[in-house]
Amino acid sequence: MTQNTPLSPLPPLFPRPAHSFQDAPHRVLSAAQLRARGVSAAQTSAQCLPGGPWQPLLPGVYLLHAGPPSGQERLHGALLYAGRPPASSRRTPPEPTDDGFGEAMVTGPAALALHGFASVPDLEALHRVDVLVPRTRRLRSTRYVEVVRAAALPPPVRLAGVPVAPVERALADAVAGAGAGDAEDVRRLLTEAVRAGHCEPGSLVRELSAAKVLGRPAVVGAVDALLAEGRAAAEGRLYAMVREHGLPEPLWNVELRLPGGPELGGVDAYWPDLAVAVELDARAPRFDAPEPDLRGGNRGAGRTEDPQWSAYAAKRERLERLGITVVHLTPRKLREATEQQATVVRTALMAAGDQEPAAYVMVLPR
Repeated sequence: MTQNTPLSPLPPLFPRPAHSFQDAPHRVLSAAQLRARGVSAAQTSAQCLPGGPWQPLLPGVYLLHAGPPSGQERLHGALLYAGRPPASSRRTPPEPTDDGFGEAMVTGPAALALHGFASVPDLEALHRVDVLVPRTRRLRSTRYVEVVRAAALPPPVRLAGVPVAPVERALADAVAGAGAGDAEDVRRLLTEAVRAGHCEPGSLVRELSAAKVLGRPAVVGAVDALLAEGRAAAEGRLYAMVREHGLPEPLWNVELRLPGGPELGGVDAYWPDLAVAVELDARAPRFDAPEPDLRGGNRGAGRTEDPQWSAYAAKRERLERLGITVVHLTPRKLREATEQQATVVRTALMAAGDQEPAAYVMVLPR
């Protein structure tokens, strides 16, 4: 009778046990990060065999557990895929503190979900993650990752531990990537952006103009309503600022005119005894952008401001020549620094008493 000789135990797949990778963010690592931790490509492949504890998530990105990835893991994987350095620099191992995201940032609907938009699905339900990268990167969209290129990247904000495009840019990319049948979804996104205070209409329209999407039917019908709604919200903040900070009550929404002469233009608040006016800049500049590429051309280059802004500056200069102090406030300043703006207006009112009397103007309701 023969007796089988027991086999010697197999050597470990890599120097450290699997549980030592628990510190990986959401248990997702790139091939470069694994190499920096002492795991070779062959060892990684062995871990990803059918029935193994790991699995490939994206090219060069691995999920360090079995089962489906979570929304956060898909997000981290997309950034690791898009943020990997060019081939010429991959020989240099990443620093231990390097998150592997490079210049990549989340944009589009996934970014809006991170910004707290209620009108987009949460990360678990999103089928696509848009990632914004420099235009010079040679990356292809793959699986659930959509690569969006830009000549100049905006400064990202950090949300949920990842770099995210600002709201305005994320919205523009979401609109640019929307299909023709998503008109209602686009309108909901733009409306929520203003009503929920995520951004000001002017800055949003500026970004939509740079993305060359203002002419889309879903956008055309929403922009005028957004600007009107944003202006109404800014006027409400202006009323509240005057009353809550104890400023004298002005004449609201009036037209100024020289006696027997031409109209000087309208202002949002006017103190006739002190010749001080407040004007809200709640309009959006219109630009002519040279590139037709919606998702990564020379975005924003060669912009030319609309003549309405020259007319606005001329009106302000004309009022100031008549001795009227014009205080220029923006909706963003009113929202983010109300007390500071109240101080600006109060200072202008106090200084008016020391100035030469202004020319007499007629004040008419607007």
